[in-house]
Amino acid sequence: MNSKKKLIAGNWKMNGSLAANEALLKAVIAGVDDAACDIAVAVPAPYFAQVQSLVAGSAIAVAAQDVSLHQVGAFTGEISAAMLGDFGVRYALVGHSERRQYHGETDVVVAEKAQRALAAGVTPIICVGETLAERDAGQTEVVVKRQLAAVIHLNGHCISEVVVAYEPVWAIGTGRTASPEQAQAVHAVLRAQLAAASEHADRIRLLYGGSMNAGNAAQLLAQPDIDGGLVGGASLKAPDFLQIIAAAR
Repeated sequence: MNSKKKLIAGNWKMNGSLAANEALLKAVIAGVDDAACDIAVAVPAPYFAQVQSLVAGSAIAVAAQDVSLHQVGAFTGEISAAMLGDFGVRYALVGHSERRQYHGETDVVVAEKAQRALAAGVTPIICVGETLAERDAGQTEVVVKRQLAAVIHLNGHCISEVVVAYEPVWAIGTGRTASPEQAQAVHAVLRAQLAAASEHADRIRLLYGGSMNAGNAAQLLAQPDIDGGLVGGASLKAPDFLQIIAAAR
């Protein structure tokens, strides 16, 4: 069992409003005075300033849901890593399955985005995971290793500075969850791959990101290679998010 501090990151996706954000974060902050883990919320970009203000002085860090692979220029709608830094954003999701699926992000693009985040002092949370068809074809290990290998290839010298999230695509928002044993098996594969790439691989936190909720968090977080969670829908409900945070000890 590794002893690094766990990380619970909530991904709000395209949800929220000024009023809802304030109510949610005030409730979460009130309940995490003695949190034993690191906490982050990945919020829609228009809310960076509001959320930065709301979480100031608390245990909660701000995360972005994406970052541009460009640094500056004529890229309408893009948000650079330096801009994230201006808002005190500490983490950025990179290569979330929805970005890969709906926006055609390739392994190389994901690796380049991670590189941009690192260069700006933002920690990328690099998402990897297989579809149901890939799992049924016995390709889980091949897929996640390929996705992570691209990131290692481009960021090898500072790979120990990233966070990796395993999110089986078939278990996101479906109510299906990998069993703790299934999740641990994939995390062990990723841990070995990182250990082969860096002598500091023990610093890297591996999160589980497939429908983690208040009911299954404790079992998942008890696995030796699961260092936290990337939480979707449950992060929008303060009692559920707080229960997951409480399980991350």
